[in-house]
Amino acid sequence: MSISSRRPLLRLPSVPVQVNPHNSRPLATAGRIILVCACLAAVFALLCLVSISAGAGEIRFMNLLAHLFSMSLGTETTLDPAEETILFSIRLPRILLAASVGASLSLSGVVFQAILRNPLADPYILGISGGAALGAVIGILIGAGFVPLGIPGLAFLGALVAILLIFGVSESKSGHSGNTLLLTGVIINAFFSALIMFAVSLSSSDRLHSVLFWLMGDLSMAEGNEATLVGMAMLLGFLILFSLARPLNLLILGEETAMQLGVDAKRAKKILLATASLITAAAVSVSGTIGFIGLVIPHLLRLLLGADHRLLLPASALFGASFLVLADTIARTLMAPVELPVGVVTALCGAPYFLYLLHRRAF
Repeated sequence: MSISSRRPLLRLPSVPVQVNPHNSRPLATAGRIILVCACLAAVFALLCLVSISAGAGEIRFMNLLAHLFSMSLGTETTLDPAEETILFSIRLPRILLAASVGASLSLSGVVFQAILRNPLADPYILGISGGAALGAVIGILIGAGFVPLGIPGLAFLGALVAILLIFGVSESKSGHSGNTLLLTGVIINAFFSALIMFAVSLSSSDRLHSVLFWLMGDLSMAEGNEATLVGMAMLLGFLILFSLARPLNLLILGEETAMQLGVDAKRAKKILLATASLITAAAVSVSGTIGFIGLVIPHLLRLLLGADHRLLLPASALFGASFLVLADTIARTLMAPVELPVGVVTALCGAPYFLYLLHRRAF
């Protein structure tokens, strides 16, 4: 009797294997990363051109393209002085700020969701935005807007206080538990919201409009200096996060598994959380509390592209920038010349998706 014809002594039952849909995605090769990022960058550039040309003071799209072409050749401009003022003093700084804020919040959402292993985690829910909001409201009420970067500075300080409280309260001997960190952020965010409501109730009516617009997210007061600072913080944060993309991939499997594969899990986790928190603080300090970007964008791209952070981080930054530029364009053109807070537009898009995620996790 040949060996090949022998029957096994024990027949094991066939057990269906559950396959994670993220693992079935193509690997994040260098070519795939470049291709995806190039497509998203093209979408971002197109949205920027549309956003520049749209608004109460309309700049024709063809005139804008002709102006950009003449600038590249070093010839005379094709725009009149009023259009140049609108372009370079108002819309371009606002678009750059929206892009930097959207990219920062998306990057932070990627990190928080990965480390906490919870698709509901984002900077808004964790309470970092609440700390920045409290600092900004205090700055508005005491008249800090007359000081250069007065309100953004106080907002950044408030976000730092929130970060220290969240990580200080949630820290235990075994480190930071994901559920404990998330719950602590929600509680601290509620506490900051109560303080904000208390401060608003004592304020004069002439400042309530500024406070409410800031709380709902507002980019109408964008300046070149603010856009530059947030953009530099975002780029530096992206470089740090991207350099830790491989450890972040392994941390999804658990700290013990990551340590067995040669990753200093505690050190990497602290750097990732600190970097994500700081770029969130920088973004929220100048834009107000814009919610749901850090929740929707990372989760959506993770479903589409997979969970490899070598691709997910740059893709989330580009898509988050594009999304907020589009949302801000809608906010300032939908009811022109009246502007809506951009946070209203993002909430209308993000809140239904948040409820969908809750429903999915519950059932």
